[in-house]
Amino acid sequence: MLKIVLATRNPGKIAEMQSILSNSDIKGEVEIETLLSYPDLPEITEDGATFPENALKKAVTVARLTGHFAIADDSGLEVDALGGAPGVHSARFAGKGARDQENIKKLLMLLQGVPQEERTARFVCVIALASPDGEVRLVEGECRGYITTEERGTSGFGYDPLFIVPEYGKTFAELGGDIKNKISHRAIAIGKLYNLLKKLTNINPPPPPLIKGGKGGFKL
Repeated sequence: MLKIVLATRNPGKIAEMQSILSNSDIKGEVEIETLLSYPDLPEITEDGATFPENALKKAVTVARLTGHFAIADDSGLEVDALGGAPGVHSARFAGKGARDQENIKKLLMLLQGVPQEERTARFVCVIALASPDGEVRLVEGECRGYITTEERGTSGFGYDPLFIVPEYGKTFAELGGDIKNKISHRAIAIGKLYNLLKKLTNINPPPPPLIKGGKGGFKL
């Protein structure tokens, strides 16, 4: 079984990745670990100016330190009326360590008075797949919609209660995981990643890790 490290400790991202990949036909061939398995691995500063820069930095670093293939994503919300903000700063829009509610509150404040037709936005997800020897591949997915004026729905995480998908007339948080995990930016990117993962199931074992992992992953 091929072991791949998902370079995140974010429970929302872990749950989405697990849900999407568990429904694919690589189930039984790949074991996904997360950074929860590697408490000694240092925090990786996301200081890139773009989603690809951050995804590449995380994937390459984790692959080198663990000795396993690594998957890292950088994703966020881009609002047209705000010139593409919050963008790469989505998780810390209201400041370092900001909670989802604080980011949501700031976004709604900045969009006060902006008419519905100008509240267009898109979720973006860039995923990097890196090998222990430094080889990398990038895939990208996006989902377009607009920002509502108040929170709607209780599922999901981040800006999900604000992001309306026009085809459904509901926010990600109202749609729930079953639908969101088929149409979201992350689902589209993972769909592209899937073909790369299929090719990895027949490779030779990677070199020994520099940092050993423990518990904190899942088998497909």
